Amino acid sequence: MARAFAGAGADLVIASRKLEACELAADEISRTTGQRVVAAACHVGHWDDLDTLVETAYGHFPRVDVLVNNAGMSPLYPSLGEVTENLLDKVIAVNFKAPFRLCALFGERMKAAGGGSIINVSSTASIHPRPGELPYAGAKAALNTVSVGFARALGPEVRVNTIVPGPFLTDISKAWDLESFRQEAQRFALRRGGQPGEIVGAALYFASDASSFTTGSVLVVDGGATIPE
Repeated sequence: MARAFAGAGADLVIASRKLEACELAADEISRTTGQRVVAAACHVGHWDDLDTLVETAYGHFPRVDVLVNNAGMSPLYPSLGEVTENLLDKVIAVNFKAPFRLCALFGERMKAAGGGSIINVSSTASIHPRPGELPYAGAKAALNTVSVGFARALGPEVRVNTIVPGPFLTDISKAWDLESFRQEAQRFALRRGGQPGEIVGAALYFASDASSFTTGSVLVVDGGATIPE
């Protein structure tokens, strides 16, 4: 998504808890596109880091036109009864509290400046929850709900939409049993997992004027994984 935005002419702030990874990405994208790309350290599970991120963004650029809330975590647990309060709090902090806070902080500034687009990245777990990811599913379902509320709160100047990805073969898939996944994917309409670049079209659509009459919407990008059988 960052490469696609820069390729479309956007300057960027890339933020995560791993500053070195952000710096490497920022350097590569800047070199290949010529755009200004700022790397920022931000652990979205830490409330105070969010205010710092906002100030960092506006310290480098006069305005922010697009916010993408794309952080996520879903730790494994032995059983539902063994989900600890600490695990639940961390999952909610990253998947729900952080995007809520960033929508509010960036969204109000966008609205005051006259426009913007917020893209919240959810998960098919939010609409098709399974026992092994219930804290994550609940947090992402909450994100779907507040995205609609923010669309009403920040409109008409700011649009707020949600991408609901299914299984994508990003770095996280390295921990999967890929043979089992391939077998499971045979029930998907497209019979496979998604490649990272296949989320780009949805992100560019919501970020650009192509979606100028679209807000409060949920776009499922899952290869047909959640189509009822």
